[in-house]
Formats: sequence, structure tokens, C-alpha cells
Amino acid sequence: MASFINHHYPPVPLMRIGVIISTYNNPVWLEKALWGYMYQTRKPDEIIIADDGSGQETADLIEAYKQHLPLKHVWHEDDGFRKTIIMNKAIASATADYLIFTDQDCVPRRDFVEVHEKYAEKGYFLSGGVFKLPMNISELISRADVEHQHAFSLKWLRNHGLSLNFKCTKLFGKPRFARFMNFITPTKATWNGGASSAWRSDLMAANGYDERMKYGGEDRELGERMMNAGIKSKQIRYSAILLHLHHGRPYANKEGWDINNEISRHTRKHRITHTPHGIQK
Repeated sequence: MASFINHHYPPVPLMRIGVIISTYNNPVWLEKALWGYMYQTRKPDEIIIADDGSGQETADLIEAYKQHLPLKHVWHEDDGFRKTIIMNKAIASATADYLIFTDQDCVPRRDFVEVHEKYAEKGYFLSGGVFKLPMNISELISRADVEHQHAFSLKWLRNHGLSLNFKCTKLFGKPRFARFMNFITPTKATWNGGASSAWRSDLMAANGYDERMKYGGEDRELGERMMNAGIKSKQIRYSAILLHLHHGRPYANKEGWDINNEISRHTRKHRITHTPHGIQK
């Protein structure tokens, strides 16, 4: 009788997932975002706070939450809008294989990281979106509302004054319906810094963000370089749910938009895949 041979293969390493959260001087909104990561069904392996020069209150908040979450604080001095620079520092400091990008004003539903892990695939980045809330509901959301997922319930939101519109379909919560909506939505699957994810190796190959860029389109230009390199995109805006807390945009200005538009036009015209103004100089 043939003897049984026990082949011992090395274990397949699990994919490490990191989350990069951009922030600037809004610890109240950042704390609400952090609540969302405390109750994830798939815990992130690291969370990097990319801090564009916030004050001591933000630093104290991050330190306090290190007992609950695997946080790393990447900070530089406040010298105007330098998000692209701090994001590159965060990417460079990451140890995870796969990185999810979001902002201080985005509260994730409990399956947010799980959805990104489910749809992650070599040769692709994932393009998500947000569900925007008015200021009164943004301020109202408590830790208990996030823990028990009330804040992601359309009924709860309607009871607190949310107006019903087509975008509310994002909160229906049915996986099959979400997949169908991802398929039929006319919105292009572009790189959106508040709700997208990619392999760290692909981000490094693109050399991260172009640090010449100001506010407005700086995320999309990075995605265009990845696509020029052959990376495709998948739409998950109806599957990976983020509540977007209301805020103003005082840093937006025409001069910055003009700079960014010119860089983006050059990237598209010349099929640029790598910026010399990124992580590696």
C-alpha cells in the first residue's frame, strides 16, 4: 500500500491592509472617523494619520486612541496646503501591502475595510465614493451611533432630517443591489483620495503624489498615472460606504486649480506613469 506523504508547504502570507487618513486641524471630525475603524469587521493592520500641520489637540487625540487602534502619526509643520507632501510621507512609512485612502471627515461603515479586501486584485485599484451629510447630522453622530451602525441606517438619518434623494440608494445595504449599482453607475472609476485603495507597490511605481499640486484634482492625477501604467480601476462606490461629514473648503482657489489642471493635462497627453516630484526625488 502506498504510504501517505505529508507535504509541508510554507503558509501563504495574509495580505496586510493599511489605512491612510489625511487630516488638518479638525480633531472633532477625526475622532468620529476613528470610531468607525474601531468597529470594523476586518481590522486594519495599520492606520497612518497623514497630518498636514495640525496643532496639539490633534496630536493628543491620536495618542489617546493608540490604545484602541494601530495608529501612526505622520506630521509636518503647517506651511499652507501641502497635502500631497504629507501623503507621500505616509505612503513611504507604510508597511502594509495594500493601502486604503480616506480623509478625517469620512466615517466608515463596519464592513468598509472588509469590502476593500474582498475586491482587491492585482493589476487594479478600487474607486469608492462618499455619502454626504448635512452639518446638523454630522454634528449629531455619536460614538454609540457608529458602534451600533445607526448612523448608516437610512431610517435613522431620515428621522434626523435627511432629505430623501437618489443618492440614498447607497445606504440600502443589499450586496447584490450594490454590485448592480456599481455596474450601471455613469460615474467613472477614478482615483478619489477620500475613498480609494491600491497596492502599495503600484503607488510606489507611480512615485506617489505629484508634490507640485495644490487642492483640487491632486488625487485623480495619481490615478491617471497608474492607469497609464496599465493599472485598471474597479467601481465600489455603492459597496464601500463612507459617511462624509460636512465642512467648508477655504483652501480652494483658482491659482491652485490652474496649476493642477496643467499638470493633469500633461499627464494625460504624454501618458506619464511616474512623477519626478513625488516620494523619491
